Amino acid sequence: MIELYTWASPSGRKASITLEEVGLRYEVHPVNIGRQEQFDPAFVKISPNSKIPAIVDRDGPGGPLSVFESGAILIYLAEKTGKLLASRGPERYKALEWLNWQMGGIGPLFGQLGFFAIRSTEKSALAITRFTEECERLLNVMERRLQESPYLAGENYSIADVVSYPWMFTTTTNLKPVLGPVVEAMPSVNRWMTAVGAREAVKRGMAVPKV
Repeated sequence: MIELYTWASPSGRKASITLEEVGLRYEVHPVNIGRQEQFDPAFVKISPNSKIPAIVDRDGPGGPLSVFESGAILIYLAEKTGKLLASRGPERYKALEWLNWQMGGIGPLFGQLGFFAIRSTEKSALAITRFTEECERLLNVMERRLQESPYLAGENYSIADVVSYPWMFTTTTNLKPVLGPVVEAMPSVNRWMTAVGAREAVKRGMAVPKV
């Protein structure tokens, strides 16, 4: 059994989608980041960086094992089940490349754009321009890649797609005012978003936690 500590955010949904895809049993422990519950000492023992998601695998190697950081969680779950990540060869490293691309690019930069352009009451034109331009650059990188292959790692759906989808979904919701028109003009990205979003495991994972 996997214990999933999460909240209704793009990063949190990476873990729940993966758990649904690989078919592991899990129980959800909501961590309300709006109430600062991520700083609760009990949670910090599991996730030292006070970020969701985090998991505890009760059946981990050598006993219960906690894992924090979404990228590490996805790799752990994929390797535990032998799903969503090739065990060796070019396909494995392509998946890891694009997973790290998301972790270092799409995630943090979409987050910064959302803060400066949407949530902040004080608007900084320089910051909004800077983060909008960089997000558009990253989206163009993704469009070019998906012109070459159906999924980010190649022919097969993988954790590289899982890690990117929840953040790309935000371009249809809270980031739509700034990135929606850009994404709408990208046929390959739209084809990919439709294909990934139609997966039943993705639909279930995107609904976790129920709040």
